[in-house]
Amino acid sequence: MLLADIAARLSSAATPEAVMEATLAQIRAVNGEVNALVSLRSEADLLAEARGAREGPLAGVPVAIKDLANAEGLPTSMGSPLFAGQVAVEDDLFVARMRAAGAIVIGKSNTPEFGLGSHTVNPVHGATRNAYDPALSAGGSSGGAAVALATGMLEIADGSDMMGSLRNPAGWANVYGMRPTFGLVPGARKGDTFLNMLATNGPMARSPKGLAQLLEVQAGPDPMQPHGRGLFRAEDVEPRTGRIGWLGDWGGAYPMEAGVLATCEAALDEMRRAGFEVVEMAAPFDAGALWRSWICLRSWAVAGALGPLYDDPEMRAALKPAAIWEIERGRALSAAEVHAASVIRSDWFARAAGLFDEVDALALPTAQCWPFDVDLVHPTGIAGVAMDTYHRWMEVVIPASLIGLPAIAVPAGFGTNGLPVGLQLVGRQGSDAALIGMAEMWHRATGWPDARPPEMPSAQGA
Repeated sequence: MLLADIAARLSSAATPEAVMEATLAQIRAVNGEVNALVSLRSEADLLAEARGAREGPLAGVPVAIKDLANAEGLPTSMGSPLFAGQVAVEDDLFVARMRAAGAIVIGKSNTPEFGLGSHTVNPVHGATRNAYDPALSAGGSSGGAAVALATGMLEIADGSDMMGSLRNPAGWANVYGMRPTFGLVPGARKGDTFLNMLATNGPMARSPKGLAQLLEVQAGPDPMQPHGRGLFRAEDVEPRTGRIGWLGDWGGAYPMEAGVLATCEAALDEMRRAGFEVVEMAAPFDAGALWRSWICLRSWAVAGALGPLYDDPEMRAALKPAAIWEIERGRALSAAEVHAASVIRSDWFARAAGLFDEVDALALPTAQCWPFDVDLVHPTGIAGVAMDTYHRWMEVVIPASLIGLPAIAVPAGFGTNGLPVGLQLVGRQGSDAALIGMAEMWHRATGWPDARPPEMPSAQGA
């Protein structure tokens, strides 16, 4: 049980109340430095809820909901001053499922404004700082969740992923993050539920076991949404090796900061020693075409979601430049351009399907650079190559995102700079259990989150 795992890590008795007390002590000890958790509930209320914790697979487990999702009774700021203080009147579906499974919602995890950009900073709650160097970025948009996991404030956490938001921050925090097969975890019931298939909710955790147990709770069809994919059962996950196709920098298309590829390749060598077969693969599709398809469909989706805010001049003035850029790009697109982008997406899906006849998973880094200065807006160049958009430095995540494939970020170790990086393992549609099984085999061989924790104060030492 996850509650027992938390208790062992925090040197606590394995009861919901004792675990909550230890969790709150850990939050007091470390959250002030990293600013990962926000909108926290009162300790008295949380301890009272822990004393009456309901039964279920997540019984008594403390969780913090990413501040893009609704948790009844807590603010949903989305990192925007336009919504600061807005209190949710009901849970989003996956949040309701977590509560029904016995989880105790302690507050929210920090995120960039509207989740745009893989750097967790916003004008409402400020910046979340990297667990391994607080002067650096935590990534994003699930940066608060990743840092809360890395620093031992949480065992599991929800997140969401359009452009690597469950993978990049996990890689920069030495924990696990999973983008499930699109449709496995239902999204929001409001707005477009048919056409926009880029973003998904999913689990993050300190272990693959935690990923599986949270995904089982989050997953399952919603009769009010059209793309459900059935249930996920944690019991279907078995430790396994497999044949991994290493794509590296996609044949030179993705600029990489020095040391990123070397660290990932060292991890792949360790995987070989653990029984995995690793083969190098040539770039399977034109990277330029993938990027053109991605920025078209992403801008089109963002414009649809945030367009009403842009239409109000006062609200528009409060939007971050990235949001305005996306909305204006999306609104300038023609139907023919959107169709052409989706044709590229379809062609890539067909090509990728064939790759999984050769390998069980494709491997790529979780990011193209190391964590950058927390005061930067975004990287403007990598390895001498200028980044022409606020998110171009995350191009390496779009092969999975564009076509809804499952992808799991596993810790890949540390560079000579002492900073962590992750590997994405990308599988065929519906291979979620197999991917978690491979992550579990890797976890048993390395135990990275516990083997190399961040050097921060703990509740025991505070």
